[in-house]
Amino acid sequence: MRDSSRLTRRAALGLSAAALPLAAAAPASAATAIGGERLARDGIQVGDATGLPKKLTARSWIVADHRTGEVLASYRAHQRLAPASTLKMLFADTVLGKFERTRTHRATDADLADVPSGSSMVGVKPGILYTVHQLWQGVFLRSGNDAVHVLSHMNGGIAATVAEMQAKAKDLQALDTHVVSPDGFDHPGQLSSAYDLTLFARHGLRDADFSAYCSTRTANFPAGGKKTFQIQNTDRLLTGAYGLGIYPGIIGVKNGYTSHAGNTFTGAATRGGRTLLVTVMHPANGGNEVYKETAALLDWGFGKGSSAQAVGALVDPLSEGGATASPTPSGKGAKGAPGAGGSAASSSDGTSPWRLLEGAAGAVVVLAGGAFALRRRRAAVAAAKAEVSPEPEPKAEEKQGS
Repeated sequence: MRDSSRLTRRAALGLSAAALPLAAAAPASAATAIGGERLARDGIQVGDATGLPKKLTARSWIVADHRTGEVLASYRAHQRLAPASTLKMLFADTVLGKFERTRTHRATDADLADVPSGSSMVGVKPGILYTVHQLWQGVFLRSGNDAVHVLSHMNGGIAATVAEMQAKAKDLQALDTHVVSPDGFDHPGQLSSAYDLTLFARHGLRDADFSAYCSTRTANFPAGGKKTFQIQNTDRLLTGAYGLGIYPGIIGVKNGYTSHAGNTFTGAATRGGRTLLVTVMHPANGGNEVYKETAALLDWGFGKGSSAQAVGALVDPLSEGGATASPTPSGKGAKGAPGAGGSAASSSDGTSPWRLLEGAAGAVVVLAGGAFALRRRRAAVAAAKAEVSPEPEPKAEEKQGS
């Protein structure tokens, strides 16, 4: 559907967004913090576990158990910071269920007119026919703002998509998040937090398509006619690019970079039948540092943090019965029973969380235009996965919004 109210550049930024600073805002107060009052405190929050990495430079980070939702450790979890392209996880949470993967769309100049200059691009060209599946590969693998804008226009336009994303964030109880653009590019007032980004990842990984896309290493992307070119995932822990090596058990999720935000990353890994989520925002150094700090926190979570007493919880969506009040952590450790923020995907029979992610049958409730629609479960796109390409990828720092 053609967007009759497509935003101008000024409207895309939004007058209401200008009231919020792009720089870090104060963390939520202890009285209002979602997930537990400790998550609103300054300083490192950790239970009785020891051995946290000593050289963490990130302005905010969090370690959480995917199945139980328990937060094992955090630092300024609700600090509001520029999210860069990690915000695309919320875009996927909001729009991924809208269109069948086989649906086609011929890109137009209007679809791409609002893509910010300097954006990370997958290479969408006007006049070329794309499947929805290919566009989502462009979003997840190359963090393509061009693919995001095409899907947004298919969804009714930039303004409509932003409104739906904000409503989705509210349903997920991601109250630190303010959406200005669907691609995560730097705009005044575009903010999120390590806590909210982890909510987005946790919710997304319960969807088979989201899980498959974010763990896909390479894919072939249309170049016109019968020609294609290979795209590679920019998640360096997934591809092992730039000398990092592939992180053991890595399953995604999303990285981001802008000149203002620096590097952000939410990663998930499974080891020994257990899945952990880590979000790291704005480390002091660029390049590989965000991945190194994520890997260090994952190592801690799988090691000395495996019996850590929870300091908070990832809450459930309101649409799935999530409590609106700050929940009290279970205090039974990462391997105990789910706390107040336990996921609907939790299993009491010891089933592997990654098996839950891969085989998740059942319904996923998706917020669309303020109304809830039951999304028909589609087959996972495991066939889209490919081996890591030996060819190097462009550095994330070279493009905004990656």
